[in-house]
Amino acid sequence: MRPFRTKALVGALTLGLALAACGDDGNGTGTGGGAESEYEVVDNPEFESGTTMADLAEQGNITIGVKFDQPGIGQMPPGEDAPVGFDIEMAKIVAGQLGISPDNIEWKETVSDNREPFLQNDVVDLVIASYSITEDRQKVVGQAGPYYVTGQQLLVREEDKDTIAGPDDLEGVKVCSVTGSTSIQTVTEEYGADPTPFDTYSACVRQLQNDTVDAVTTDGAILLGYAAQDPDNLEVVGPEFSEERYGIGYSKGDAEMCQFLTDTINNSFENGSWNTAFESTLGQAGVETPEPPETDPCPSA
Repeated sequence: MRPFRTKALVGALTLGLALAACGDDGNGTGTGGGAESEYEVVDNPEFESGTTMADLAEQGNITIGVKFDQPGIGQMPPGEDAPVGFDIEMAKIVAGQLGISPDNIEWKETVSDNREPFLQNDVVDLVIASYSITEDRQKVVGQAGPYYVTGQQLLVREEDKDTIAGPDDLEGVKVCSVTGSTSIQTVTEEYGADPTPFDTYSACVRQLQNDTVDAVTTDGAILLGYAAQDPDNLEVVGPEFSEERYGIGYSKGDAEMCQFLTDTINNSFENGSWNTAFESTLGQAGVETPEPPETDPCPSA
């Protein structure tokens, strides 16, 4: 994937506010606040009795784990009551195919380190939270997709962009990413960085701005959102040095759910709702809409 240019994304500064919805319980969860969906909400969907989809459709609501601190992907804008971003739009598409409208989605803030526990302990029904598909994660949870592919990059202070210009410059450098992420593991094991993990990416960015760390790393699309909020002081540098394939997390072993999610993702590619989701979020920052990725087949058992 071609790396995005930071200067083209200055418009992302107002992205979250422009797309804000309503409704929150003040405790890391919220609902769609009665907003009408831009996507199909199936009337009385039919699923095989006993499946998770049938249960969710019957109860008429769903809890979805999402990020609250990733501009353009999943963010709770200041003063607003519901998150916005590409992952949020994908969640609405999935919920709609269950017959669930946005006002019946409960949004649960989900940091990188608790995505698996939230699924294993039934805290959430699904996780759509920049959730890279990996073999290790698939040992404990299911992941359908990918619905989006990006790559890991670096966010640095403007004055350091020449000395920290890419991953090969990270030996001994203090690099921040979130606890439990693949990003912190990659820069530590492959490039010799000095890891400084925090619970959220916004905390990492504050550490960078306060000169506590020298770089922040995660997926390029996320970093560009932060750079756009402080374009005079922060810059995304270097090429993408990994492939991050975002998937939707579900309870391990739920084969019917995997197929439903995969079919829903593929249908969104075909009917244009995926393009709508992208263009109304990341696309607002001046990024060209990419070609959708090819989804993985579901496990056979």
